[in-house]
Amino acid sequence: MQLRRELLGQGETDRTLAAALKAGRLDRPRRGAYCHAPAWLALSDEEKYAVRCRAAYQQSCTGVVLSHVSALPFHGGPLWGLATDEVHLTRADGLSGRREAGIRRHRGSLYDGDVVEIHGLSVMSALRATLEVSMFGATEAALAVANHFLHEGEFSSAELRERYERSMNHWPESGPTEVMIRLADPRIESVGESRSLYFFYQHGFPKPVPQYEVRDGDRVIARLDFAFPDLGFWVEFDGRVKYDAHLRPGETPVDVVLREKRREQQIAEATGWRCFRITWADLAEPERLARRLRAFMRSVAAERSRRLVGPPDLAAG
Repeated sequence: MQLRRELLGQGETDRTLAAALKAGRLDRPRRGAYCHAPAWLALSDEEKYAVRCRAAYQQSCTGVVLSHVSALPFHGGPLWGLATDEVHLTRADGLSGRREAGIRRHRGSLYDGDVVEIHGLSVMSALRATLEVSMFGATEAALAVANHFLHEGEFSSAELRERYERSMNHWPESGPTEVMIRLADPRIESVGESRSLYFFYQHGFPKPVPQYEVRDGDRVIARLDFAFPDLGFWVEFDGRVKYDAHLRPGETPVDVVLREKRREQQIAEATGWRCFRITWADLAEPERLARRLRAFMRSVAAERSRRLVGPPDLAAG
């Protein structure tokens, strides 16, 4: 990505840039910034957003820090459920800034450790950016961000709570942040698992045990996404990424599904529990999913009750 002023300094003119855009050789991530079109088109949505963020940062006339959701791509954080139509910049001098199309400028106090340098850019730390996102985005999306960074070891649960209470718990709209901090768990491994955890909370289900280990003596035979040991079942989040990531040489996704079925049977035999599966499509209809899970829980409870009572004594009487 290069800015217009850089290209003009290299001998380009507005006319040659316009011609390159029209011919499809260049693309324009935002006004005054240019990329080679094939390279731009090959980028993911997350990568394109990062390019737009870099362009807005380099075009700024005052000292700024990439903040809020705009800091996340530079830390490798997830953008699921977060609006990426604007670039978020926080002024380093604590003053407010003018409004500009596609840019949201923030005024905020900066503390030691809040700002880091990444690829020559001033970026909010993963810790501060996570807290900022929780106050401006959906709680469910913010939880996915917090869990990602906790799992990656960017910061601890204690550090997340301490940074919030030190200077941010008086910020407007900080209520959802309390929920995020309370639910955040470093054992959560994916956005899908984060969304599942939030679903359990939002619909009043008991809190599960994430990444529950099923053991045969000293040997771990399985690790479950979510376990409800007292209720006799576990929940697996089924995402396509999971199956693709577990493909072995020569395998197809069908082979992975069959292997997962065998794993499920092994777990059921070891624990006596039943499995409930959640997909991305399920999470898109949370009310329907909640009804299904409640019906499943009633079925599991009835089955466990029958097992405790035992079969009827046909010889009696």
